[in-house]
Amino acid sequence: KIKRKNAYKSHILTKKETKQKRNLTQTSYVHSSDEKSVLKQLAIK
Repeated sequence: KIKRKNAYKSHILTKKETKQKRNLTQTSYVHSSDEKSVLKQLAIK
């Protein structure tokens, strides 16, 4: 599994609810269908 950060946490934070901002700080996993392309971009075999 490959961990990733969530998007939408860097700007316009005044319009977002506290719960949404808190959940965006957590890491999530790259979807299984995207793992191959991500590994290729990272140059990991």
